[in-house]
Amino acid sequence: MDLTSSLGLVIPELVLALSGLIMLLFAAWGGNDAARPVSIASCVALGGAFFLVAPSVCMGLSGADTIAFYGQLRMDAFAGLAKLMIYAAAGAVLVVAPAYFDRIKASRPEFAVLVLFSALGMSIMVSATDLISLYIGLELTSLASYVLAAFLRDDDKSAEAGLKYFVLGALASGILLFGSSLIYGFAGTTSFGGINVAMADGLSGGLLMGVIFVLAGLAFKISAVPFHMWTPDVYEGAPAPVTMFFASAPKVAAVALLARVSLEAFGSQPFAWQQIVGFAAIASIVVGALGAIGQDNIKRLLAFSSINNVGFILIGLATASVAGASAMLVYLAFYTAMTVGSFVAVMMLKDAEGNPLETFGDIRGLSSTQPALAWCLLLIMFSLAGIPPLMGFYGKLVVFQAAVEADLIALAAVGIAASVIGAFYYLKFIKVMFFDEAVDRAKGKSDVAHWALLAIATLVISPVAWLGTGWLGGLADNAAATLFFAG
Repeated sequence: MDLTSSLGLVIPELVLALSGLIMLLFAAWGGNDAARPVSIASCVALGGAFFLVAPSVCMGLSGADTIAFYGQLRMDAFAGLAKLMIYAAAGAVLVVAPAYFDRIKASRPEFAVLVLFSALGMSIMVSATDLISLYIGLELTSLASYVLAAFLRDDDKSAEAGLKYFVLGALASGILLFGSSLIYGFAGTTSFGGINVAMADGLSGGLLMGVIFVLAGLAFKISAVPFHMWTPDVYEGAPAPVTMFFASAPKVAAVALLARVSLEAFGSQPFAWQQIVGFAAIASIVVGALGAIGQDNIKRLLAFSSINNVGFILIGLATASVAGASAMLVYLAFYTAMTVGSFVAVMMLKDAEGNPLETFGDIRGLSSTQPALAWCLLLIMFSLAGIPPLMGFYGKLVVFQAAVEADLIALAAVGIAASVIGAFYYLKFIKVMFFDEAVDRAKGKSDVAHWALLAIATLVISPVAWLGTGWLGGLADNAAATLFFAG
């Protein structure tokens, strides 16, 4: 495919790149006063990219016409669906972030620019069909994320979060690069299609080691056990909008990238990686559930919750089937809504002076002082726990169904059993908010944008969303099928 056609396929990425560069100039010239206009313009850019990508998802695009830059990128329906989730989550962060940073007098326009460039990197990640483009997208996202984690330079916790994320992220990137070099050395190519063909002829020891190292590097990015150790500290130390961003958009991008690498590049030898993914799934579910039980800080608890949810998502990937990949995408869609809703609610928890309330002691009896907020949190926590008829239950249902159809009954059984353990700490929210004596600390007022986002997220995971499950399932089936068509 020639350069002109390739540029036509990457118009959403060009919009983000040019918008990011223009916003960077505005930030430099306008100073901190430009923070809110830059955030609004960045939201518009993300919205534009969203609507440019949407047709590829609705039409289920696949095949040679979706390949750009001589096999480096594939703009198919799978990449498109992942991008829609990424842009929606990034846009939600930019909607609520200005009020948060204004309240703590730390508003700077660089935040929106970093989110924009990170979203650009994620777009490249989910479209990558070559180890080189994979690494470029991954590092563009990671470098912006390191800065975001330490965005509050005068705050010790934020600086610590940024340092931990940077050091461990650099280690994970090194592991990923080492695995990529092994694969290139033994397969003789960096393209996913070429690697697939090379592995079809047999899996040498060198190739197997390359697969293991690449999966280990990507496991760090999705906070899968045993590469999850950074998550609680970074989530707690980073500013709340940054934590919301980390838990949603980059998670979607990394999971989508892992799926594409596993099913396209390593798809001819699924037995080489299914056991690894299955172990990571079980370990993440169990460690996430047990680790959350003793937490008193809400952001740390949500960090372990994200580890736990990654385990359920990996069950879908472990099936190495179209149904499993489709179930993974459905779960990701509802997980994104639940994550956005939970962190928006956390940001709405503040005292009369605007100081954040982040412990369970701060929200005792919230149902009597902030009933609307408490009921929204109740629905979100019940959904995260997988309690019917909320959509968190539906996400788990389709994942377990795909696992049973792939004869991974033991994996599904362990996942179901661990779901019961995980329900405990979600129910802790309900007990504290509805049955403990009220402390009346959450007196801060929230703006319309926060309430609107919380209402939308709650509606998406409510029983009303069952009306759209057929439509979403169809989109996910078409998107998942493109992975196997390419492989």
